[in-house]
Amino acid sequence: MKRKATPPRADSEFFMFGPESESNRRFRGAYLENIQQLLTSPRLILRPDAGGFPPLSEVPRVVFDPSAGPAPRDLEGGFSGYWLVSERLQRAMSAVDPEAFAFVECEVRLADGSAGPPRFMCDVVREVDALDEDASHLRIKVDDDYVRGKFYSLGGGARLVFKRDMLAGAHVFLTPFNPSAFCDRSFRNAVQAAGISKNAGVSGISFVDALDI
Repeated sequence: MKRKATPPRADSEFFMFGPESESNRRFRGAYLENIQQLLTSPRLILRPDAGGFPPLSEVPRVVFDPSAGPAPRDLEGGFSGYWLVSERLQRAMSAVDPEAFAFVECEVRLADGSAGPPRFMCDVVREVDALDEDASHLRIKVDDDYVRGKFYSLGGGARLVFKRDMLAGAHVFLTPFNPSAFCDRSFRNAVQAAGISKNAGVSGISFVDALDI
């Protein structure tokens, strides 16, 4: 295990992003109704270890149940390994960086059986080994027990610096050594320009400065 030195502070250029989990909002009132039909035994979640979507036997069915909680926001996690995203977020994602994501449109039903608003299951599928380990401040755990021999631990705080030249124009990406998704400022700005609230508790989207995780 090794810990890198703290780099000088710079303007925010990259962000860790994903489902918001810090607010006191009640758990969403929505669920994947046909998960058992979609799963391939012996898997317990739909998302494969390698990411993306496996062949699906039917369209995912999402039910909004207001008795269980509020309607999903623009982004919600916990759908058998995937995010559930709104139509306007899906459009923004596809417009800025279509190669970064895989989507499957869901059939959405309200509690009374009527059709609900469009929703998509989403996965980040681009992976780039772009972290500048020497310039970053984080714990790097090296062990043969890890699938790829090491793991980027962000617990307890981290400051991450990425090599822009390695990204080759990519705005959204995963690293090979941590499951978190990252994006650049252009992507964050495009999401907010799409009319999605900057308030993470409202949108469901957390953007955390990569220099101050």
